[in-house]
Amino acid sequence: MAKLDILSYPDPRLHIVAKPVAQVDDRIRQLVKDMAETMYEAPGIGLAATQVDVHEQVIVIDVSETRDELRVFINPEIVWASDTRKVWEEGCLSVPEIYDRVERPDRVRVRALNENGEAFELEADDLLAVCIQHEIDHLKGKVFVEYLSPLKLNRIKSKLQKRTRVKA
Repeated sequence: MAKLDILSYPDPRLHIVAKPVAQVDDRIRQLVKDMAETMYEAPGIGLAATQVDVHEQVIVIDVSETRDELRVFINPEIVWASDTRKVWEEGCLSVPEIYDRVERPDRVRVRALNENGEAFELEADDLLAVCIQHEIDHLKGKVFVEYLSPLKLNRIKSKLQKRTRVKA
């Protein structure tokens, strides 16, 4: 399994809207394995295919303490979100070392396919709900820092661009 490269914000490829997966086949299953390995090594709790420059609707998530409860969401769609909202501190593998508070619905129901192409629905709350919404945003070309004020967003962009120049 190959570890994939994670795009860093503000890379414009993070804003490409992912296309639905037409068929869950061996290529998609290999992508899921590679994404899971990449997420665990990073380490993170969620990864969208957009973040590894694959613009198809595939997400891997594991919010367990033991890091052994991988969840796969192919063509995920939020079919219900609660009216009640909660603020969580979020981070992102594409925005390293940046954390900030984002308000989102505190519960969601998502419909998706698993790695075998089987449809399922899942109701999630707490961290899993936040992670699902965060990763689906990636598939729509949105990064969590874009929920922040323009001032905070510009500071984050400047900081990350400076960091990139220093590494080059």
